[in-house]
Amino acid sequence: MSLRGDYNLAASDYSVEQDWSAYSAGEHALFRRLFERQSALVPRYACTEWIEAIAGLDAGDEIPKFDQVSAKLRAKTGWEIVAVPGLIPDGAFFTHLANRRFPVTVWLRKPEEFDYIVEPDVFHDFFGHVPLLFDPVYADHLHEYGKGGLKAMRLDAVKMLARLYWYTIEFGLMKTADGVRAYGAGLISSGGELAYCVQHPAPKRLPFDLERALRTEYQIDRYQSTYFVIDSFAQLMRDTAPDFTPIYAKLGKLPPLPP
Repeated sequence: MSLRGDYNLAASDYSVEQDWSAYSAGEHALFRRLFERQSALVPRYACTEWIEAIAGLDAGDEIPKFDQVSAKLRAKTGWEIVAVPGLIPDGAFFTHLANRRFPVTVWLRKPEEFDYIVEPDVFHDFFGHVPLLFDPVYADHLHEYGKGGLKAMRLDAVKMLARLYWYTIEFGLMKTADGVRAYGAGLISSGGELAYCVQHPAPKRLPFDLERALRTEYQIDRYQSTYFVIDSFAQLMRDTAPDFTPIYAKLGKLPPLPP
């Protein structure tokens, strides 16, 4: 796949300047439309932790200025946003996370991509991922994930660890007093799958199981057939705390599970 972003000015860690002044009025308006659509859905389908976090961001009127959000994040959980041109290599991605920096794409989708986009853009990254960085437990989990990613590279296990990211950080569900709710960024930022993942009878919603998540392949071009449900971010942190080295060795001898 040919990547869409402009990588010509990227530094060695793939960071770039956001250049906020370069966004057009039309791009700000499109971001606002996306924000308004999702904001109407999240009270019914997103977890409380995400809803509480987005309320303090005041980010719906225009594409956010990353430096201003980073100042709030550093004060709350020690994280910051780093602007990137788009998808970046595993090593750079894991290194940023391991240093409490979350890569956020600088470009915004086209109007005709309002409902679906293949690569993550600034709306997906910001609306989906950034709010939960204000939650201390989730923020610590993502920090540990980054360190675990660098280890997985040394153990040739990135493919397995990527499945964990997919089924938690991107497409994770949480059990709440009001029923199952979404916390994964791919769900939170989706106009269609956010309701689907909570309400539709078709997909499996399985209690989170680390080894099964590491083994289960995923679909990038359709709604998920399977979701994993956690009880809390504390459970996610606890269940992913053990050393993955023997787990990788064990699962590497087994075939992956279909989505």
